[in-house]
Amino acid sequence: MNFNRRQFLVLGGLTGLGLGFLTKFLPNTPAESTDTQSKSQLSKVVPKLVTPKEPPPFRFVSVADTGTGTKSQYAVAEAMSRYYKKNPYDLVILAGDNIYNNGEMEKIKAVFERPYEYLLKKGVKFRACLGNHDIRTENGDPQVRYAGFNMPSRYYTFRHDYVQFFALDTNVNADWKNQLSWLEKELSLSDAPWKIVFGHHQIYSSGVYGLNQPFIKTFTPLFQKYKVQLYINGHEHSYERTRSIDGTTYMITGGGAGTRPVGSSDFTEYSASRLSFAAYEVYRDRILISAIGTDHLVFDKGVIKL
Repeated sequence: MNFNRRQFLVLGGLTGLGLGFLTKFLPNTPAESTDTQSKSQLSKVVPKLVTPKEPPPFRFVSVADTGTGTKSQYAVAEAMSRYYKKNPYDLVILAGDNIYNNGEMEKIKAVFERPYEYLLKKGVKFRACLGNHDIRTENGDPQVRYAGFNMPSRYYTFRHDYVQFFALDTNVNADWKNQLSWLEKELSLSDAPWKIVFGHHQIYSSGVYGLNQPFIKTFTPLFQKYKVQLYINGHEHSYERTRSIDGTTYMITGGGAGTRPVGSSDFTEYSASRLSFAAYEVYRDRILISAIGTDHLVFDKGVIKL
């Protein structure tokens, strides 16, 4: 009887009575008379099956309220570069207020191209959304057109393997009617296991601006309905990670260039007034979150399970 390699490996895993049956049919394999002999013979015939390692995660980071051009911004940028050297990542979510104070594009070298020069040279892609300071110049249109921010429009979606991102314009003058219709349509069409939304303004927060009740009313039903696992924002110049609220974790990573006080609420898992960014490792069944300060130390860790 002839066996191909796959059949042989399957049958070779049999023990006891199954092994005795197998020895009658495999050519040139004598029947063993003792358990000791059987194990010895089996170890010579059957190769060990190697369990494949878990595929490497998709890594990205998020930071917001960056565009000051100050030493604080450069310190956070340097921490992002140092993290990259040990844990390479493909993407930076830039969650608004990219250019202070008024979105002036003539400052782009000082507030973006120089502080993130190392990452840009490594091919790391930045994906931005507009903050309230960004729209003070031509309603933010120059930033939408700027190639380095990779914004095809004021709100947009893109996918990376099993993660789909949805970028929002959360400003008061946003095209809310069309944007909300677009968001629901895109969420409903997405078959991505992970859905991540980002915008500039907070939804749940223990910082200066606090809870955003209109956004809670508008967005959270959509997030729950379409299983959005993560919302990332800035506006609050602090770090805060919430517990899962109806299936969604809310991340504030607004310590990209300055800090403001932040408290703690019943929905808070961890909060800190620290210059920092957040790093994410996305696996098929979980996302690991690390908050990293300018001292290069991780000061908060969290996990989101699929």
